[in-house]
Amino acid sequence: MKKRPVFIALTCAALLLALSALVLMPQGEKSLTLQDDTENFGQLLTHLVQAYESPSDRDAQLINADLAAIRAVNNKDYALAKSIADHWRSVFLDPDYPLYIYQGDGTAPELAEAGIPNSRSHAIVVLGYELMNGEMQPELMGRCDAAAAAARAFPETILVCSGGATGENNPKGNTEAGLMKDYLTGHCGIDEARIYIDEKAMTTAENAVNTFQILQENEVHTMTIVTSAYHMRWGQAVYHVLAELYREQRGYSIESIANFCLDIEPSVEVYQAGDRFAAYQIAGILGLPNEVIRSLPSPTEKVREETIGKQPAGTAA
Repeated sequence: MKKRPVFIALTCAALLLALSALVLMPQGEKSLTLQDDTENFGQLLTHLVQAYESPSDRDAQLINADLAAIRAVNNKDYALAKSIADHWRSVFLDPDYPLYIYQGDGTAPELAEAGIPNSRSHAIVVLGYELMNGEMQPELMGRCDAAAAAARAFPETILVCSGGATGENNPKGNTEAGLMKDYLTGHCGIDEARIYIDEKAMTTAENAVNTFQILQENEVHTMTIVTSAYHMRWGQAVYHVLAELYREQRGYSIESIANFCLDIEPSVEVYQAGDRFAAYQIAGILGLPNEVIRSLPSPTEKVREETIGKQPAGTAA
C-alpha cells in the first residue's frame, strides 16, 4: 500500500497526541485517585514501552521496581498498576498472543474456539478509521466486513460502532460510526436493531470511554474488539484500563475475551507506534499530569528516528 509522506504522518500524530491527553472519564465519573505516585506510573509506562521495543534482561527488574514503588505509596494504585503491567505483558510482550485474522470471505471460523458467547451480553466492538472527504476508506470498510462476519457467526450478539466526524473536507459532518452502521445494514445485511453507535469519539481512548457507557447500559459483560491488526494491541491495552476502572468504580465487569483483525499495513507511518500511543492514552485515562504524559516515549519521535535511519547519507527527514 502506498504510504503518505512522513510530514503528514507527523501532523496527524501531533493532533492525536493533543487529543489523547484530554481524555476524561464519563460525566459524573471519578477516576481512581493516584496519590503521590504519578511519576512512578509514568516510569512504569515508559519501561513497558521499552520492554516491547528494545527487550533486555533488565525489563522485568525495572517493571517490578516500578510496581514496588507504587505499592509503597498506595495498595489500590498498585493493584491497578499490576493489572496494567500484567495485561501489557500478555498483549505486547508475549510472542504467542493470538491475533485472529479475518480471511475476507464473509465468515469467521477462526472465532469458533475463542469462547465467545452467542448472547446479547456479548458485544462486537468495531473501532473506526479516519474518513476521507466525508466517506469511508477501504480500511474502515474492511473492518466492517470483519465485524459482519463475526456477527453472522454469533447472531445473538450486539455490535457497537465507535467513531466521530473525522477527516478533512467533511462538510456534512459524516461520522465514522454512522457510516459504519449504514454499511453494516445496507451492504452486509446486519439487522439494524443489533447495532449501537458512538458518534463522538476522535481517538482510541475516546472509543473506549464512550463505548463502555453503551456496554454498561446494555448489560454487556464480554466483548470482541474488531480493528486492524496493527491497531489491536493498542486497542486492547486501552480497553483493559477502562475495564479495570469500571470494575473498581462501578462494580461492573466488562472483559475483552477475543479479537478479530483486518490484516492490513498502516497507511500512515505513525500508527506503527501503537505501543507509544497506548501508553499516552492510558496516562490520559488515568489523569496523570501533563508533565508526566510529556515524559513518555513519543510516537512522533519514534517515526522520525526510524525515517532518518532509512534515508541515504546526506539526506534529511
